Amino acid sequence: MAFDLLTGDRHHQPPGASGDRMSDHRTRIALEESQRLERKHQELLEQTSERNTPAERIRIWERRHGLTLPRDSNHRLLAIVACQTDLALDQVREEQQRRLARVNAQAEGIPTAASCGVT
Repeated sequence: MAFDLLTGDRHHQPPGASGDRMSDHRTRIALEESQRLERKHQELLEQTSERNTPAERIRIWERRHGLTLPRDSNHRLLAIVACQTDLALDQVREEQQRRLARVNAQAEGIPTAASCGVT
């Protein structure tokens, strides 16, 4: 027997109703976990896909790990980024230099392609 808080009525639950809710909940949780793992796998594939530019691959890596590309050109993390994105270390350093040039230009007030709406 169950109590309905809105109406104040007592009513009988159909047999197995609470078990069905638990089963539905477990099924939904399992489905959400499966979808999360699929998204993670898809991001991993995109991180190394040759269809993506080095900049895109590095941004995917950064998003997945919650980190940004270090500014130090000798930082040990650059080799890890290169390995996990299937890029050459020189390609990672080129992206690093491109970002640094953009930051320096913005600091000096020089318009960049990105600030002009050009990508």
